[in-house]
Amino acid sequence: MDVRIERKSRVGGNLFSLVGIVGLLAAVVAGATVWLLLTDPVTVAESMDSGEYSPLVQSLAGSLYDAIVRLLKYL
Repeated sequence: MDVRIERKSRVGGNLFSLVGIVGLLAAVVAGATVWLLLTDPVTVAESMDSGEYSPLVQSLAGSLYDAIVRLLKYL
């Protein structure tokens, strides 16, 4: 007996893709934060102490940019 299930909507597949992309982005940001904490703890400590996160975000963006540039040079 052959039972086939037909999908009329692709919302489930698109939702799974969106969740995967958000999860991957969160993992990259978390990894970059840990890397920044290990390589530049003063910036992280000052940002947490003052409550101003713009230096932290700038450092994160700079470290992610450097990582992407190095990866593209490698390829």
